[in-house]
Amino acid sequence: MQGFPRGSVGRGLSPVDRQTLLVCSFVLAAALGQMNFTGDQVLRVLAKNEKQLSLLRDLEGLKPQKVDFWRGPARPSLPVDMRVPFSELKDIKAYLQSHGLAYSIMIKDIQVLLDEEREAMAKSRRLERSTSGFSYSSYHTLEEIHTWIDNFVTDHSDILSKIQIGHSFENRSILVLKFSTGGSQHPAIWIDTGIHSREWITHATGIWTARKIVNEYGKDRIVTDVLNAMDIFMEIVSNPDGFAYTHSMNCLWRKNKSSRPGIFCIGVDLNRNWKSGFGGNGSNNNPCSETYHGPSPQSEPEVAAIVDFITSHGNIKALISVHSYSQMLMYPYGHSLEPVSNQKELMWPVGSLSTGPMTVASSNPSPSSSVTRGTMASCCQPHRLSPQPRRRGWPFGPSWSTRLITPTDNTAEGRARGFVFFPKAWAPPETQVMDPFPTPALTP
Repeated sequence: MQGFPRGSVGRGLSPVDRQTLLVCSFVLAAALGQMNFTGDQVLRVLAKNEKQLSLLRDLEGLKPQKVDFWRGPARPSLPVDMRVPFSELKDIKAYLQSHGLAYSIMIKDIQVLLDEEREAMAKSRRLERSTSGFSYSSYHTLEEIHTWIDNFVTDHSDILSKIQIGHSFENRSILVLKFSTGGSQHPAIWIDTGIHSREWITHATGIWTARKIVNEYGKDRIVTDVLNAMDIFMEIVSNPDGFAYTHSMNCLWRKNKSSRPGIFCIGVDLNRNWKSGFGGNGSNNNPCSETYHGPSPQSEPEVAAIVDFITSHGNIKALISVHSYSQMLMYPYGHSLEPVSNQKELMWPVGSLSTGPMTVASSNPSPSSSVTRGTMASCCQPHRLSPQPRRRGWPFGPSWSTRLITPTDNTAEGRARGFVFFPKAWAPPETQVMDPFPTPALTP
């Protein structure tokens, strides 16, 4: 890429310093069982025009990749957030400065925040074990969520059952909760969370939502009316392999864990693997990219399982996919510039006094909105709404911090007719996870 500072990784360090740094990093990673991100920073860049946006997009095309975009280049009015490994900081900052790209340091050292969160999660687990209960204000591993699902289904078997719709690449079960009051011909709503494995707040959202549905049925008129007329299918862990990997090795992992002969990098961005608009804007054909779309549409077993289930059901009326790290409501079809026929209907949450400021990523964004286009490429005709959790003033993008897992029954901040838009973080602090159904409204 023209203008990018050439040279070896960590060029500003002496050979001895580099060796010491690498040895220390490997020792720490081995001791903790997790990859170490000491010295990695998150930079927020403000592009003035399309030319500068193009310069930022060039960074994504580097092989090997030097940055991890948390908020990709979309349009000049929106900031770009990217994680830069410590070894690449000097080169990346020099590149930005040489092209007049203004930036600020949003997170000075990612590992400091990760260490703080691990300590908080450990305390939460000890407390949970001592009470022999399931904490709805903590993040949980895949095994803990699967155990909770079994117990939850047993406790609410009158309206709840568990369905296995397939297996992941690494042969983990793909489970779906079915909320139903009976009958085989009911229309249905599909909700999935956690398709991007590092977005821990979305799994917590699904768990909160599931509990709220069973608690409010028979008490809240809207929830009761919806369940009497429709079934609800909820996939809480849509990317089980990636999610397990975030807990065992790399908490910044986003994709699934599929591998293919002859390709060094592993994983596919499952949210870019849908058939509709495959390979278009917002996705990448570089297997090392965080937005790699995969070799072909629906090539990934996690996506194929969803598609097969929804198409075989035949009566899904609404699809909702919950993500984090943005304040956006996206609807199909994001890869196209053509407005859909029911665009006005799909805009209904926007303008509500309870939603707060939002960005609507619609089917007709500006030509430069490469991130919003393609993000909502879905497999089927039903509406696929994608609430993007929102954050207020929390400086840690993909944080796993537990300080954001708290009910918000008395606040309308970021609410859109029952959907809470969580802080712009993949996994805010445990103690501040908000109640996603303060005022339930699941009408399609």
